[in-house]
Amino acid sequence: MEFHHVDVKTQFKRMRELAPDAYRAFLDFDQKAFKDGAIPSKTKELIALGIAHVTQCPWCIDAHTKKATAAGASDAEIAETTFVAMAMAAGAAWSHGGLALQSLAEAKEPSAR
Repeated sequence: MEFHHVDVKTQFKRMRELAPDAYRAFLDFDQKAFKDGAIPSKTKELIALGIAHVTQCPWCIDAHTKKATAAGASDAEIAETTFVAMAMAAGAAWSHGGLALQSLAEAKEPSAR
């Protein structure tokens, strides 16, 4: 698998070699976080897929689409997850627009000059 011209498997293997304890700890944590619990694993994979869209991680999008599908997610659930991610990203930009307007107002205050 390759994203952004990076051979992911080779580089993950290298990370494991360079920091084996941290690598293993992450994998252990990851497995525990995605296990069925109060939230079913399918839902967790759909959440992860939505986050992957917002963080724009192509490897994560690929991995969590496959994992969500394996956990029973339908094509429609995958598609709706994308739209939820789009709404969240737009909402974040909208709320940060308020920060920009506040910064603009503060920059125009007489004490800011």
